[in-house]
Amino acid sequence: MVPTGPYGTWPSPIDAALAASHDGRPDFLAMVGDEVWWTAPRPVEGGRRALMRRRADGGEESVLPAPWDLRSRVIEYGGLPWAGVQRADGGPLIVFVHFPDQRLYAYEPDVPGAEPRPLTPLSPVGGGLRWVDPRIRTQQGEVWCVLEEFTGEAPTDVRRVMAAVPLDGSAAEDRGAVRELSDDRHRFVTGPRISPDGRMAAWIAWDHPQMPWDGTLVMLGEVGEDGAFSAVRPVAGDTEESITQVEWAADGSLLFVSDLTNWWEPRRIRPEALGTGLVPSTALCPGRAEEFGGPLWQIGRQWFHPLDNGLIAVIHGTGTTTLGILDPESGELVDAAGPWSEWAPTLAVHGDRVIGIAASPRSAYEVVELDTRTGRARVIGGAHGDPVDPAYYPEPQIRTFTGPDNREIHAHIYPPHNPDRIASDDELPPYVVWAHGGPTSRVPLVLDLEIAYFTSRGFGVAEVNYGGSTGYGTQYRNRLREQWGVVDVEDCAAVAEALAAEGTADPARLAIRGGSAGGWTTAASLTTTDVYACGTIIYPILDLLSWATGETHDFESRYLESLVGPLSAVPGRYRERSPLNNVERLTAPFLLLQGLDDVICPPVQCERFLARMPGRGVAHAYLAFEGEGHGFRRADTMIRALEAELSLYAQTFGISRPDVPPLELKK
Repeated sequence: MVPTGPYGTWPSPIDAALAASHDGRPDFLAMVGDEVWWTAPRPVEGGRRALMRRRADGGEESVLPAPWDLRSRVIEYGGLPWAGVQRADGGPLIVFVHFPDQRLYAYEPDVPGAEPRPLTPLSPVGGGLRWVDPRIRTQQGEVWCVLEEFTGEAPTDVRRVMAAVPLDGSAAEDRGAVRELSDDRHRFVTGPRISPDGRMAAWIAWDHPQMPWDGTLVMLGEVGEDGAFSAVRPVAGDTEESITQVEWAADGSLLFVSDLTNWWEPRRIRPEALGTGLVPSTALCPGRAEEFGGPLWQIGRQWFHPLDNGLIAVIHGTGTTTLGILDPESGELVDAAGPWSEWAPTLAVHGDRVIGIAASPRSAYEVVELDTRTGRARVIGGAHGDPVDPAYYPEPQIRTFTGPDNREIHAHIYPPHNPDRIASDDELPPYVVWAHGGPTSRVPLVLDLEIAYFTSRGFGVAEVNYGGSTGYGTQYRNRLREQWGVVDVEDCAAVAEALAAEGTADPARLAIRGGSAGGWTTAASLTTTDVYACGTIIYPILDLLSWATGETHDFESRYLESLVGPLSAVPGRYRERSPLNNVERLTAPFLLLQGLDDVICPPVQCERFLARMPGRGVAHAYLAFEGEGHGFRRADTMIRALEAELSLYAQTFGISRPDVPPLELKK
């Protein structure tokens, strides 16, 4: 007989160290010759990202030892940080961005005694020189990529162009040896994609105040003999059409993902139609009412990949995603079989094989290969291994709730679950509402040991894809326009209150937590509603006015114009919605977690908020972590943060948890 124990007190083999060690996912796949390569997280190695290689014999190896860290800081969120080719003599050549100095390096791992050698110089100006989305051009002896160059000390003193970096290292100490392929007419650009005949380049560009999910352009340029781009013009997109990826098909057609309808969907422009200006495009899979793309938070993301035979590998779905093979001529779409419910936006193709990264509610992200001839999918790298008995994993429910004005709210509900304990019939469990970051993003339906950390101890978790989230069409995504701090707060509260009303959750033991934009939603919820007994606020935005006037980085510096409204037109709204200005309404205990190196949501936001707390009698704690930026990456940080969060809930809800250090709460 299974023992009975109060919710929140259950013992669990999933401790904070285990959850932290499995944080992150493989990412940024590519083929190097016949081999599959990708980057992988290393939380216990200072949070660096390693480069992995699947050898021909099926074995895996890490290509670069610590402290090498493959991660770009372009637009702060980075993007594709490496590229690789097979040299003429058969060995691989790798070009990558090293996070600490943001220089490009070249490395030949199969050459005995070889070490990474720098290709680009350092700059003392502002944030220096940064690189992303590289493509190695062996015939030219160059790597083509995006260059982000700071021209002053302010975070908005920056320009971005496409540039060619010599592979011979001549630019390692000389910025002048870097050849610019494009001008800086646009504030933001992706890396160039070169047509099959080598004569044209295509890329995506956009400008403030648009974010890439608001409006972008597909730019086209002719590639001269010297590699410079000329006759540059837009061929698709505008300020109200979001195009998030562009590629070339083998026949010279231009393929891209656009939300011209209510959904991001694949479209095509035939080569003969590529004229001197904007031209009509054709939907390749119309009327499916699902997403074939997503928000471009990182440069170089891929939701589709053309095959040489004319078919297209696509990632698509509503709320969850799957991998499919699209015939652009007939519109027929055949999905890969398998247990996976989420495919990361990164793909590679080798002949008839498509390689992606996928996860499910029972398995973490792993490298999966689809044989398009047979339809067979198999795991080939980074294979999930159960670190504990999977009986302790949470069992999610996909649900839709009704919010204000009868609007739909999508959520994943994870009830408390532990094979070794049950609660008495007369007790309702505590629930924690998780508000995701972005806010133009969503939560995937995948195994997350942080969620399991709580559910296996007797806490329920409700992940809310509030209005404004991606994955449910443009209209759903646009619900947050000028409504940030209203719709997200209302939707999270509606889910929490519905769970309580139906007898799923204890209405007296509801909490909320979130990071970044989710930290904003958490703080706004605690200062404008009385739904929650406590909350965990993680690297948040707390003061809209300061954030909009120079306290964040360039990429999001005008994001609030769509989320809140133009500052010049609605200055009062910036003051009224800011949690900083609603501290007097805060009565619930809270935990504030912050990275001291965060330039997106800087620590000063937290410090300003905390300065208004003395004398208010609200229990709270502040943990700040040196060496952490926006998003915790180090195992020791994640362990401390997770245990502190559990302690907050235990103290607030009157639950004994002697297995974690008590969090010191001040008043």
